[in-house]
Amino acid sequence: MTDHSEILIDLALAEDIGSGDVTARYFIPQERQACAFVAVRKDGVVSGVEVAARVFCKVDPELDVEILIADGSRVGAGALLIRVKGSARSILTAERTALNFLQRLSGVATLTAHYVELVKGTRTRILDTRKTTPGYRLLEKKAVLDGGGTNHRLGLYDRAMVKDNHLVAEGGAEAIQAAILRLKSDHPDVGVELEADTLDQVRSFLELDGVDYILLDNMRLGELREAVALRGPGGKPRLEASGGVTLETLAEIAATGVDFISVGALTHSAPALDIGLDFESI
Repeated sequence: MTDHSEILIDLALAEDIGSGDVTARYFIPQERQACAFVAVRKDGVVSGVEVAARVFCKVDPELDVEILIADGSRVGAGALLIRVKGSARSILTAERTALNFLQRLSGVATLTAHYVELVKGTRTRILDTRKTTPGYRLLEKKAVLDGGGTNHRLGLYDRAMVKDNHLVAEGGAEAIQAAILRLKSDHPDVGVELEADTLDQVRSFLELDGVDYILLDNMRLGELREAVALRGPGGKPRLEASGGVTLETLAEIAATGVDFISVGALTHSAPALDIGLDFESI
């Protein structure tokens, strides 16, 4: 994990605890010790276990925290993820924040795994997008990886993605080619992706040098198959299908032979995985 996640943990605890946990302070004896387990209530793929464990440690470094199941594991209902032992007050204070991280990130990983399963046996890989919770991008993209998906660009800095509005502003194929060559000269490790709304655009983009990916936006299945045929057997540039992707349409899109399918829903619409904390007597 990066220092970025530590900042998020600090922010989350600050907004939840504020001036202090009055419930724990007045209703739980200071000397009370306890043992608790973070448990999954529903089948899924877990992510954020390490983050949740660090929440408990951040609230009270004297807590004994043990990770029982690693991120990326497929688990069944009842699986125990974390054991926490120590001050009952501290455990209760950390509980909600730890579960917030864990439920959200495990939900992303679980939904991703569902999409990945549906394209199993094809060449197609499932991509996330930049439609992430502000501030949580690195954590949510890790959750996609934990679910078996593939990360698209992290931000505006690690891949140029030229969409329809950019194309209108740019002024034609010659200007686009010149811009690609300038970018490749200044940043040779940065990929270039062009968005195509029509097969004519695909044909035009295939004639340009330095194009690494073509995004096939909202194309019908027949158009996707034709785009793959136009690209030919070389496998370059890579083709990404985007738009109108649902669980019901996923297999048909993958069968066209595209390299990637990008799915914004992985991060913007993933339901939280049901995970709770249970106390045991010690």
